[in-house]
Amino acid sequence: MLTAHYLHRLPADYDLNAIRARGKTRGALWDDAPDLYFKGFLLREAGKHGATENSYSSLYLWRSDQAFADFLLADRYRNVTASFGRAAIETRVVLDARRGHAPQTRFVFEETVDITRDADLGQAFLREVERNAAAAVRPGRVASVTALDTLNWRVSRYVLAESYDARPSDAAIAYEVVHLSSPLLHTLSEGRSS
Repeated sequence: MLTAHYLHRLPADYDLNAIRARGKTRGALWDDAPDLYFKGFLLREAGKHGATENSYSSLYLWRSDQAFADFLLADRYRNVTASFGRAAIETRVVLDARRGHAPQTRFVFEETVDITRDADLGQAFLREVERNAAAAVRPGRVASVTALDTLNWRVSRYVLAESYDARPSDAAIAYEVVHLSSPLLHTLSEGRSS
């Protein structure tokens, strides 16, 4: 399992309603994508929820690296590059992914935490898995994912939530969800209290 996330910065005067319309139109094409747990069509609007600039991004949770590779070779990714150019794609190995109990995703929150140089990796990963399983079942949570960046030795934590009130911390970056395609989200294990 892996996450893939890319972001396109947008000019200050960009019509964000066009992005919202694009997400809703294009989103339906992803609702039955094979090997995809979810794809979030995400928006940050300057002046809202801590954003200082406009951006449009996508966050994916793929079942396998082959599914991600197939996406890159298909027309779906060509549609992105034709409209916005080729962005750097941040990929992460998933340590844990769980579903919660909330019915609808309106926000995705992202936190990044460094793993200290002297940390015991096994213990650090175990703590992250336990933290993620507990995070998924908190009120207002649809899902929670923790993923590892081995290039920079960081953990990325993603929370899919039904409201801004479910923000996990003041440090979490908030994204408005324009559309969430979730063909396999229901197959994730449920979170559990620690």
